[in-house]
Amino acid sequence: MTDATCSTALDRPIAAYLANQRALGRGYHNEEQVLGSLRRFVAQASAKDLDQMLFDRWCDTLRDLAANTRRARQLIVRKFCLYRRRSEPGCFVPDPLCFARLQPYRDPIIIEPGQIARMLTAADRLAPAPGSPLLPAVMRIAIVLLYTAGLRRGELLRLALGDVDPRSGVLRVRESKFHKSRLVPLSADARSELRRYLRKRLAAGLDSRPGAALLYNTTRGQRGYTGTGISDGIHRLFEAAGVHASSGRRPCIHDLRHSFAVQALLRWYRVDADVQSQLPRLAMYMGHVSIVSTAYYLRLVPAVASLASERFERAFGNLLEEAHP
Repeated sequence: MTDATCSTALDRPIAAYLANQRALGRGYHNEEQVLGSLRRFVAQASAKDLDQMLFDRWCDTLRDLAANTRRARQLIVRKFCLYRRRSEPGCFVPDPLCFARLQPYRDPIIIEPGQIARMLTAADRLAPAPGSPLLPAVMRIAIVLLYTAGLRRGELLRLALGDVDPRSGVLRVRESKFHKSRLVPLSADARSELRRYLRKRLAAGLDSRPGAALLYNTTRGQRGYTGTGISDGIHRLFEAAGVHASSGRRPCIHDLRHSFAVQALLRWYRVDADVQSQLPRLAMYMGHVSIVSTAYYLRLVPAVASLASERFERAFGNLLEEAHP
């Protein structure tokens, strides 16, 4: 078997493709990982270039992933191959008809504050690990920031100490989705949680330079936790706290962001705020380009429906009574 560092016919085209896309302002970090995986697979197969057989074998290594994730990675390879074909007309391009079929996205599970309280208790009961001496504190602050600030998982993991102002309780989220940066002010309770975590982090004698990861993991140094690492930890807390849908299905980590948006909607209804005028503020807070993206997170759960119905009755109930004496 050839070493993965050996050269292949994919090396220069991949580098050129990534450089071209980044010149257009795209990050293409995920694409770089997928294409790097493909390149290594081709090299390890003692092959020089990609063909249908190798592509099928590479796709087979993705079989444990969800269908939509497999399809997304297959499409990344196809877009690269189409770019390559501009200068190499005879190169292989995979047929999308053979890709994994898109599956309907599952509805998010909206997590209630009481369930979050149980998760925080479960986090406090965790035992520190050799590679993560602050594991209980890390999992607790991760839950707090994901649920009360609506951060994306990647945004949380990329936070460095220099992005955190413990006095004002403001987070600086840099170059996130849609290449948007933003300031995220925290609630009073979340600020207290953040300060408590930072005190524990300082007392542990961990790296305190501005570039050091906020969620520190000694096995990874300044790089902090991986997406898989933090997701696995949150999923274990879902299990420990008994957080699930009525069907028994467990939430995923992104459901915390959905829950943040729904809880914001509930707060507005409870204080009789003008919901429509608040939506642009929520979109800005969550880092969306427009309220169209934000609306995707605003699910009509029973609590929202009940409060909306009560507001409608207060405003127009008398008209209905006059129409039907």
